[in-house]
Amino acid sequence: MGVEKIRIIIADDHAVVREGTRELLQKEVDLEVVGEAGDGEEAVRLVRDLKPDVAIMDIAMPRLNGIEATKQIKTISPGTAVLMLTAYEHDQYVFALLEAGAAGYLLKDVPSETLIKAVRAVHAGESALHPVIARKALDHFMRTTTKTGGPKTQPLTDRETEVLRLAAKGQSNREIADELSLSMRTVQAHLRNIFNKLKVGSRTEAVIAALKNGLLTFEDITDS
Repeated sequence: MGVEKIRIIIADDHAVVREGTRELLQKEVDLEVVGEAGDGEEAVRLVRDLKPDVAIMDIAMPRLNGIEATKQIKTISPGTAVLMLTAYEHDQYVFALLEAGAAGYLLKDVPSETLIKAVRAVHAGESALHPVIARKALDHFMRTTTKTGGPKTQPLTDRETEVLRLAAKGQSNREIADELSLSMRTVQAHLRNIFNKLKVGSRTEAVIAALKNGLLTFEDITDS
């Protein structure tokens, strides 16, 4: 039987970057590049037509930048995970993209193995954030959560909160299952419930939503 492939589009205004990324990904038996875009508007059209599993995008693109493209993609195809692959690490880009619904944010200098793992991770609903960017995001959304008026989403159960707390620390489904003495299937079910309650499609979005709505605190997800 054939391997079920993760369907991917690549959006970058530099053809050489698209070609190099495609060649890298196509070497993996479980990854398939189904489309390429040279600007943000074309990326949105491809997602609308192809409904890929993952969209790999840059921030700086003509006609529609990566932030606006991400917003539109998450509206028309919530199941498509957006993975940013960019040279930009300025705070305003990071926060705007995570707010827009990006599930991962990598810098273009990461090793090829990191990109491949990140594609698989965001497809599985996990986070793929460069450590420096993850810390920036945590600090930013912890500051902004103090300005909210309390939870605006369905409350999480104690077990769901514990699962999300461990996910926010970067633990994999297997690590969460082992720590809480649960099966992998149970952990996955808890994450699905969390995503549904918070109206998100990835761990990254779930952690941000939980922080902003007071469902997680800084102490919950940092080691003492």
